[in-house]
Amino acid sequence: MNFQTLLFSTQNKIATVTINRPDKLNALNATSKSELKQLFEHIKTSNDVDVVILTGAGEKAFVAGTDISELTSLDGNSGKEFSANGQEIFDAIQHLGKPVIAAINGYALGGGCELALACHIRIASENAKFGQPEVNLAILPGYGGTQRLPRIVGVGKAMEMILTGNPIDANEALRIGLVTKVVPLSELMKTANELAQTIASKGQLAIRMSLKAINMTMETPLSEGLKLEASLFGVCCDSSDMKEGTKAFLEKRKANFLGK
Repeated sequence: MNFQTLLFSTQNKIATVTINRPDKLNALNATSKSELKQLFEHIKTSNDVDVVILTGAGEKAFVAGTDISELTSLDGNSGKEFSANGQEIFDAIQHLGKPVIAAINGYALGGGCELALACHIRIASENAKFGQPEVNLAILPGYGGTQRLPRIVGVGKAMEMILTGNPIDANEALRIGLVTKVVPLSELMKTANELAQTIASKGQLAIRMSLKAINMTMETPLSEGLKLEASLFGVCCDSSDMKEGTKAFLEKRKANFLGK
């Protein structure tokens, strides 16, 4: 597949998606958002992909925000549509049904921070910076930041980040749980690939069911989430992968999962 603003490759059922606008610090524009939507629709149904790594081109930025020039002409109606469109794309990433690892190689600001929030696991390089600086433009985060950030780092820290617009560094992001690991930039993609390989080696039906259950924690009361967890546990128990996994454990050998 050929794109203007994205690079895409697959190896051993691990896809790498790179936002490729390094001269613009990989800022999102209409074309890159449209291409992200198209590519992740393809990945969702592809039998060649079990895990996705999402990163930015170059050494300075994951995604430094939204292309500000596209905001200047917005009014109330078009602004609402602009926000809803971005939310739809990022929601599709969160609910892809396959794990998406954000390998954050520099600035993740505004829409870039929100894109990282939509991913399931976030790993940062030591030079990474995170922030929701939209208040500096007299707007608020519009691609899910006001909803996902509090659920990940807690309401208090999200309030501080969004209301001040002040960025945080990689170590602070690790401390508050925004990322799970911080590594030197030179080791970022290696670390992300090792994590992806670990996940890809597991029973993929169980991975998909786990993602579905965990995503529901953001959308339902605990009681409903527990009901869903029990139902999905039953689905896993009815799978050939579960039979193979338990048998392999008892026989002290590596399991041969088929994803069903």
